[in-house]
Amino acid sequence: MPPPQISVPLLRPPAPPPDATICAISPASFALDDRFSRGMDRLRTLGFKPSSAVHTQIRGPLFFAGEPADRLFDFHTAFTDLDSQIVAAVRGGYGSNYLLPNLDLELIRRNPKPFFAYSDLTGSQLHLLDRIGLPVFHGPMIAADFYLEDGVHLPSLRAALTGQPYSLATAEDLRTLKPGIATGTLYGGCLSIITSLLGTPWEPNTEGKLLFLEDVGAKPYQIDRMLWQLHTAGKFDNVTGIIFGEMLDCASPGAEPDLLDQVILRFFSDFPGPIAIGLRSGHVSRSNVTLTFGVPAQLDASEAATLSILKPAVRV
Repeated sequence: MPPPQISVPLLRPPAPPPDATICAISPASFALDDRFSRGMDRLRTLGFKPSSAVHTQIRGPLFFAGEPADRLFDFHTAFTDLDSQIVAAVRGGYGSNYLLPNLDLELIRRNPKPFFAYSDLTGSQLHLLDRIGLPVFHGPMIAADFYLEDGVHLPSLRAALTGQPYSLATAEDLRTLKPGIATGTLYGGCLSIITSLLGTPWEPNTEGKLLFLEDVGAKPYQIDRMLWQLHTAGKFDNVTGIIFGEMLDCASPGAEPDLLDQVILRFFSDFPGPIAIGLRSGHVSRSNVTLTFGVPAQLDASEAATLSILKPAVRV
């Protein structure tokens, strides 16, 4: 059964220093060694001090970075480690769902830190936000984005970590599909992961949110199917506005290039709020934008769409 929908106060972690130590963990799959090492080097170049949890680069069983107990140990240790101020996933992949039943919420509540991840980690991040109020830093991962020369959108990363308001617009590929203005608590993540959590004890609470949804490699009809499932489960009830991500490789071969736009507009033909698309956060082609879920934000879907993060996710 899904959990009762409760509202908890936002648990803002301390703003980390510019030279913060970032503890790398792999709650799901392992990464290629060269991508991991290049990502850690890039963190050093940016002035951070990266460290690695014990089981981060374990290979196996299967596609997992160690057994669930190994990954859970690293998850908890990263938050209790007194020498690190930020927790960052190495990559997504698959497998963090096995950690959900045993996450020690009280331990994490006592040791709040910015936790950077997306993709498969959407379930863990939204669980922490919904249950203990820990903000979600939906942003670059070490062996998925930091290892690339242009993998990280540094202005949003810095603003999120220092608690500065910031806006995202045309430069981050955001564009209007349905005009309007909406405010609300920014919330969301990977569309397929959110859909997979329906009917479980970790079902996300989208009620009344300004909703961000993104995915990769899903054909337009598959996206329509996931939207239908979320709609049928009541997950768009009282949602104030919707922002879609870049939706990388979410196209059908030979179809019209704007087919996904058409699918979204048709599906949400009766939706009263604004809709925008294209924001490069999560699975992206370049320059991964950091979004902070759990804080107030505004979507102004005018001729040029703008998403503004209105309040900090960290304690300054």
